[in-house]
Amino acid sequence: MANLKEVRVRITSVSSTQQITKAMKLVSATKLRKAQNAIVQMRPYAQMLQDLLLNLADSIEGDSLASYFNARPATNVLVVVVTSDRGLCGGFNANVVKQTNALLREKYAEQAAKGNVTILPVGKKGFEFFGRMNAKMVTDFREAFQNLNAENGFAIADWVLDAFRKKQFDAVEIVYNKFKNAGTQILTAEPFLPIDINSFAGKSSKTKSDYIFEPGKTEILEELIPRILKTTLYRTLLDSHASEHGARMVAMDKATDNAGELLKSLRLQYNRARQAAITNEISEIVGGAAALG
Repeated sequence: MANLKEVRVRITSVSSTQQITKAMKLVSATKLRKAQNAIVQMRPYAQMLQDLLLNLADSIEGDSLASYFNARPATNVLVVVVTSDRGLCGGFNANVVKQTNALLREKYAEQAAKGNVTILPVGKKGFEFFGRMNAKMVTDFREAFQNLNAENGFAIADWVLDAFRKKQFDAVEIVYNKFKNAGTQILTAEPFLPIDINSFAGKSSKTKSDYIFEPGKTEILEELIPRILKTTLYRTLLDSHASEHGARMVAMDKATDNAGELLKSLRLQYNRARQAAITNEISEIVGGAAALG
């Protein structure tokens, strides 16, 4: 009977866990719809700005604008690592960390060995991991997802652009999960600064356009280029945010299914143990009756 009690306790525990995973799946599905709408609405605007940048690339003049495009020896590198604040989302965060480590090991091994790589974690999970590794970090924006909006996203981009213009960093990379659909997130590591026009050209389907500048080309580009970069960074945050909820929804769905399979196994085990106990009791009764006869 002690065995039956243990199985009953496990059945109760697994049932409670299944209810929790079901609730978390529903919550993630609701948040996913909101996050998905945000990234779907942002993408056409971001794409149009990138197309505009591609068309205006040949018009860049002046050191203040050319600095965004001119590659220089990557002595100091900044890696923006976008993770989530919470776990229970499968390999979402672990994959970003692995990709970041691979980037440092393969592309920036020399800089990493000299201690010239700085991590800017956006999301607590990335901050916690690289904190344990004693990595050089910028920690000002680790809680950005607690109130994700354009203002906070642009604040991160402003800091990055300012540091790049001051030559604190010679190259900036972003590692994040790009949202495709609820079940698919594309792990992405892409250069952010300096701007690689060829990468934009590969993503654009627009043809070259001839623009008339008013009030002036330099004034427009000085405002436009930082806005394009800030919008690009904010889009990556929205991509990651939607990907997080999609990954958590799938993870909780699988956890719910696994709990259901475990419940079936436990109930079968319970019924078998119960039948064995009943059979044993009947055997004892029959044996006792035969002894009395």
